[in-house]
Amino acid sequence: GNHVRAVDDLAGLLVKHQYNDDNAVAAEKLTLAQNEVAHIAHVLETKGRFGLTRSFIQHGTMSVHAHVISVAHASLAMAGRLERLGVRIDRASLIRGALLHDYFLYDWHDPDPSHRLHGFTHPFAALAPAEEDFEDLTPRERNIISRHMFPLVPIPPTCREAWLVCLADKACALHETIAGRLPKRSTGCKEVSQ
Repeated sequence: GNHVRAVDDLAGLLVKHQYNDDNAVAAEKLTLAQNEVAHIAHVLETKGRFGLTRSFIQHGTMSVHAHVISVAHASLAMAGRLERLGVRIDRASLIRGALLHDYFLYDWHDPDPSHRLHGFTHPFAALAPAEEDFEDLTPRERNIISRHMFPLVPIPPTCREAWLVCLADKACALHETIAGRLPKRSTGCKEVSQ
């Protein structure tokens, strides 16, 4: 029933990353989401070291900063679909968690031996500085940061916001990793150059 439809809708969003409303409503919702993300990113940069994420490459040529902005937007798109189905989402925690999910603050491409298992360890490497810089992290935000690499890290997310970021992260990472190798065409996750 509704749960199967919600899963189908989420799968569609992972491919399309767009709103299925009329153009004016879709543009208004997109602007609202962009403003929400930009405001929270500004607060994180002002109060913490979020600006440093611009200095590190995540996937392909995409910076960690651009990647987490894309993940926040993709997560919000999926959240919007769930909200229209009557599912409550903590949007502020969703956005903050998405923006901080890769807050590890190092270049994992460096040949440093401690980065060899980055895929397995970076959720915890991201949580530590996030907790240092932002004492007001919510349990949802901690869950988003520490569980976004499921199933590579075998403990699954425990809240819907963490599941959304987990899915959005994989979709955006896939796009960022292979986008340069494929012929140019319109795809899911929007590239942000910052």
